[in-house]
Amino acid sequence: MMYTRLVQDDLSLVENLMHRQALGENKDLRNALEIILSSGGKRIRPVITLLVGNMLNAPKPQLITLAASMEMLHTGTLVHDDLIDGSLLRRGHPTLNAKWSPGATVLTGDFVFAKAAELISDTHSVSAVNMFAKTLGEITSGEITQFFESKCNFNRDDYYERIYKKTASLFRTCCCAAAIISSADDETISSMCTFGYEIGMAFQILDDILDFTGEEMTIGKPVGNDLRSGLITLPVINYFENRPDDPDAQFFLNGKCDTFEFINRIDTIIDSIKNSEAISQSMKEAETFIARALDALHRQPASEERDALEEISVYIIQRKI
Repeated sequence: MMYTRLVQDDLSLVENLMHRQALGENKDLRNALEIILSSGGKRIRPVITLLVGNMLNAPKPQLITLAASMEMLHTGTLVHDDLIDGSLLRRGHPTLNAKWSPGATVLTGDFVFAKAAELISDTHSVSAVNMFAKTLGEITSGEITQFFESKCNFNRDDYYERIYKKTASLFRTCCCAAAIISSADDETISSMCTFGYEIGMAFQILDDILDFTGEEMTIGKPVGNDLRSGLITLPVINYFENRPDDPDAQFFLNGKCDTFEFINRIDTIIDSIKNSEAISQSMKEAETFIARALDALHRQPASEERDALEEISVYIIQRKI
């Protein structure tokens, strides 16, 4: 893909910098970081960071460091997410918590966060550091909200706020911070922040769609896994908003999506949602976010990097996993 080709050399530097973060540390910690960083992934966040920075002529050393910080921050969230979710596999590889105790896994995630913070400080941008700190707080807040308050929660506004904090906030920071270290003007920074926010929201909506439409072997978890856990996502909201009198909607409206009766109905509900117009409706919402992202992106002059960012935007809503 063009967007990878344009930043391939820079991305190699980012990878090397991330792998060096455990040098001189405990041997087990070094091995853990290698396991985490070598488990695959498309590195979409550092790629976006690099493309935005290159488009705006960011200083190369700062940009490489920023991209590494963004991916380390994302990686730390994955370590904690896998533990919280009890996931034993990620992208076909055993997770860290499949090998280590919960305590050791949490501490490793904390180490990754600390290294991400150290890297962002090496950009020598106070604004970027502040944005990093705020984003880490938002991600954590989003996860806590999901953990304690999102079960059976059928509120659309709460859903959008949750996916912003969990996912879109980091995409936004990747783009905002890349513009900031480029010494771009306020209008350009604002446009890039908007671009990052919009693609991040679309990215999470696609994940929520794939939770229903993906194959279990491909997505690495049961189809409808979020709903099985009582987590309400956009396809579920759209499905029951279209059917306010559906008896199954009462499970959510009355906060009873953890009852035996609901669990007994869950496969039927998932199949109904999967085969309904709620999926295409959710896709249209994701496409609307992408359209707004492209509007913001196209305020920048034409360039190879801008074309690549447009390609990523299209990829986000076309991906299968």
